[in-house]
Amino acid sequence: MTGFGTFTELVLHRTAELGEKDAFIFLHDSAAGSQAEHLSYQGLDAEARRIASWLQAKGAEGGQVLLLYPSSADFVKAFTACLYAGAVAVPAPLPGDQGHHFARVSGILRDAEVKAVLTDSANEPNISAWLAEAGFTDVACLATDLPGHGDASAWREPRLTPESLAFLQYTSGSTSSPKGVMVSHFNLLSNEYAIQRSAGSEKEHRLGGWLPFYHDMGLIGHILQPLWLGGSAALMSPVSFLKRPFRWLQMIDQYQVSIGGGPNFAFDLCTRRVTDEQLATLDLSSWKVACNGAEPIRAETIRAFSERFAPAGFTPEAFFPCYGMAETTLLVSGTPYGKAPVVRNADAAALELGVLREPVGEAPARTLVSSGVIRDFDVRIVDPQSHVEQPEGGVGEIWVKGDSVASGYWKRPETNAEIFQAVIVGGPEGPDAGWLRTGDLGALEAGELYVTGRLKEMILINGRNIYPHDVERTVQALDPALAPGNGTVFSVDTGEEHLVLVQEVKPNAPSAADLPALAAQIRQLISREFTVAGSVVLVKPGTVRKTTSGKLQRTLMRQLLVEGKLVPLHEVLEDGVQALVSAAPLATVS
Repeated sequence: MTGFGTFTELVLHRTAELGEKDAFIFLHDSAAGSQAEHLSYQGLDAEARRIASWLQAKGAEGGQVLLLYPSSADFVKAFTACLYAGAVAVPAPLPGDQGHHFARVSGILRDAEVKAVLTDSANEPNISAWLAEAGFTDVACLATDLPGHGDASAWREPRLTPESLAFLQYTSGSTSSPKGVMVSHFNLLSNEYAIQRSAGSEKEHRLGGWLPFYHDMGLIGHILQPLWLGGSAALMSPVSFLKRPFRWLQMIDQYQVSIGGGPNFAFDLCTRRVTDEQLATLDLSSWKVACNGAEPIRAETIRAFSERFAPAGFTPEAFFPCYGMAETTLLVSGTPYGKAPVVRNADAAALELGVLREPVGEAPARTLVSSGVIRDFDVRIVDPQSHVEQPEGGVGEIWVKGDSVASGYWKRPETNAEIFQAVIVGGPEGPDAGWLRTGDLGALEAGELYVTGRLKEMILINGRNIYPHDVERTVQALDPALAPGNGTVFSVDTGEEHLVLVQEVKPNAPSAADLPALAAQIRQLISREFTVAGSVVLVKPGTVRKTTSGKLQRTLMRQLLVEGKLVPLHEVLEDGVQALVSAAPLATVS
């Protein structure tokens, strides 16, 4: 790959080699417009050595360090400092940023056994107060942008091996039991190599994006890939993008970004909100690889975006549908550079039965977008119950092997044995062990990987994984009328995913007398805590179905809602969900 044993070695080599070359350009919004902050390789190296010396003095070498920053140059300096210190970085969402709260980060801090917290001076007072209040008195906290802390001349290069952990990537969504993927230096080097081969990236290319830096695609794709290449990146904050999607495209034009992307919804947002006047000012001809991943990829999005921005020089061949996850470091598959996405129709009923085939006549069909081809992994499609490999065109769970696959979750030996050491049975050479179970359903056909659904009950909205039980527990703690264990959360697909809560209400509770007010409080809570809109269906006791062992039957409850078979006491449905339910035959059950 590169001849480097660790990512730390690689960055030290890049900074010594490239000196004053821009590594990153950070765009900050202000009243006067966008202001650019440049960070050179030499500047990154100096700051990383200074902060790393402080970490080493605090005994954090070999330990975990929590990073709580907005999307800024300070995050990149701190992450690089962890590499330099031989510490294990733990990127996490900044409390108060985009709806994230201290309770969500507390679970990560406890699970990761954090030795120190790095942040900036704007957030350090609140974070220090939280640490003291939560009893983390032995955890040091440093505002890394303040001078006078650390001495670059005192830094010493750590003793690391390829198997040393580079960082813990916590899977988004779960607060009660967060899981940190253990990404080693070897995993990271392997996946950066896989990304380079798949996307055709070169050091002359400029990368760019707006994804959160704690997000695996933002961190590994937009920050660490430029360092791997010895290239550069232009970066902006998620808030800037969400407020004005045009700013993302403007950045691509202004800084000649070649590679960058986001979840499917980002392209939809640009298609809807960029005006004709704004479009006329854009030149997107430099954008050669537009990554589309982190959530289901829709053919209509690719078509609409390509048509809308063709006058600005964007071509369909630039789209790079891809598939991956934190457990594989990031990328597993991608569309070959310069090739248009592969789109095909599939018989909807056959898919439900586990077969990928062309629809016959007027039979209902689903349009699937290929997530590309596999180059640096071994991928099999496996029956999730029998663990027998499926033939080509058979739908099953996607199982993965490869150098980028992490060793497991931090301190989760039982889960790791199940998820990271799965065994394919029934093969001609006997049991085949050591496979990662992705929890995703898909099929392989003519070398293309099609992702068709998810085994997990996890909800994926706007590129974020949301765990149903987290939403359920948060809502049920809101009011005594909301019976614990008697509500269920699931997603409904109407062309885009919508979160739905069906919750039983205790009839004698005081707040049960005003169900519209209660439903409004629940929706506000979901929006505040999880940064998504939610449909709320309040029902009488005994409505929410469970198995004989007491497990919530989320799939059945989704089916009852979609078929119009629920009798609500009160409901507030998003327009897409309302339209779907209204179209159902008139037949309700309680």
